[in-house]
Amino acid sequence: MLNLIGVHECKMDAKGRISLPAALKKQLAPEMHDAFVLKRSVFNSCLELYPMQEWNTVMNKVNTLNRFVKKHNDFIRLFTAGVKLVELDGASRVGISPDLKAFANLSSQIVLSAHSGIIEIWDKDAYENAVNVDSDDFGLLAEEVMGGKNPSQNELS
Repeated sequence: MLNLIGVHECKMDAKGRISLPAALKKQLAPEMHDAFVLKRSVFNSCLELYPMQEWNTVMNKVNTLNRFVKKHNDFIRLFTAGVKLVELDGASRVGISPDLKAFANLSSQIVLSAHSGIIEIWDKDAYENAVNVDSDDFGLLAEEVMGGKNPSQNELS
């Protein structure tokens, strides 16, 4: 599994193309020759760019669902709605289709937020709104999500 990191501000050109920053290209070097998958985010008004290896890992989990269970079938349809197979061009740019651009309300000012094995593609203003939370609220969230995850109760964090 890839462990991509970094937040990068960049611009989308008039044709809907975004150049990957050098730091991301370096992290993606082994995957640059493969196609990528671009899709709508499940929880946010942004896009997710998956290296093919990461996408295959996710789809292996999705493919364990029983398509004859309506809830599973509905999830699969919604999860894969708007999915596009994309390749980087010779200048390491990824093209954003008009429908995905509209879904994420992308303007020319973009933020690429890399984490886990994906790269989120945000409109800059939307990203700033999403990450500008009160520090007390974030502290409570961190405690709720990660508070009980210490491998040993004897260790201090």
